[in-house]
Amino acid sequence: RAGLTGPSRSIGENIQLLVDRPDGTYCFRLHRDRVYYLSEKLLKLAASVPRESLVAPGTCFGKFTKSQKFRLSVTALDFLAPYAKYKVWVKPGSEQSFLYGNHVLKSGLGRITESTAQYQGVVVYSMADVPLGFGVAAKSTQECRKVDPLAIVVFHQADVGEYVRNEDTLT
Repeated sequence: RAGLTGPSRSIGENIQLLVDRPDGTYCFRLHRDRVYYLSEKLLKLAASVPRESLVAPGTCFGKFTKSQKFRLSVTALDFLAPYAKYKVWVKPGSEQSFLYGNHVLKSGLGRITESTAQYQGVVVYSMADVPLGFGVAAKSTQECRKVDPLAIVVFHQADVGEYVRNEDTLT
């Protein structure tokens, strides 16, 4: 459960803002176990391409694993970050560690949104409010206050460092 979260778990009811946008209506489509986010205008154009020839009809938001659990992709970060209900800010010294794929420790925690529940999907930010990736809160806000400095407070899920580490597999 700890490494898995979907868009609605990260942004809650704000997911409606992704669908009904001022620049048109957008939708989510499943294609080869991956969920894509695209405008309805682009969807109509993609309908003329045979499914087996279609590589990526829009922005990949994530994929379903073999066990049918949804895993968010870092490519969704720019769309989800502005609407995130729960946020975690990491100290400058811990940014690099998170970007290398490591969990966030209490010693690297700068701030956390009030009333964040345990196992809640969060967006991880630098102290300069730059979105770095996704995670899942390992501890609630209250537990974070009294936990050991070396305890994990956010489980890593995806980060912008994946653009470099996995550039050949990101779609």
